[in-house]
Amino acid sequence: MSLKEHFTLLAAYNQSMNTKVYEAASRLDTKELTKDRGAFFGSIFGTLNHILVGDIIWLKRFSTHPSCMSSLREVVNLPNPSSLDQILFEDFTALSEQRAWLDCQIICWIDELTETDLDRFISYHNSKSVPANKRFSSLVLHLFNHQTHHRGQVSALLSQAGEDIGVTDLLALIPEETRV
Repeated sequence: MSLKEHFTLLAAYNQSMNTKVYEAASRLDTKELTKDRGAFFGSIFGTLNHILVGDIIWLKRFSTHPSCMSSLREVVNLPNPSSLDQILFEDFTALSEQRAWLDCQIICWIDELTETDLDRFISYHNSKSVPANKRFSSLVLHLFNHQTHHRGQVSALLSQAGEDIGVTDLLALIPEETRV
């Protein structure tokens, strides 16, 4: 499997897991969603907003890569998050709709990338304005890893609230291979 095929799998996994997480979260009322459960971003709602903030920040950085300028055009038009703990949406339905839209953007963006694109480097400044120049594929991997890390936290928070999202392993999406 090529690097691009791995990222295609991760984009599908991301979308699938976000759908499961948001379905489980939708069964909770606002009080349960916003209850401070001692997580780094406090609540289920705060953590879901943080994942979206992180995605927007990284996708905007990626949009400067020559191969991404057209595929991430709509993401570039989103407002820049002001902080990593910013609540982008106070309303769960609006947050859920933005998450679904962004997951579709990610899938389309990954579909347009080539192996050559992934092997290039990208320069950016982090949230503290420190410059960096890193391999693009490593940063794309970080995007997906960041989502998985925080979705794991949300999964635990949902469990505390009595909601089970089911199987979360990437293994569930890896297709069976048959040898001839």
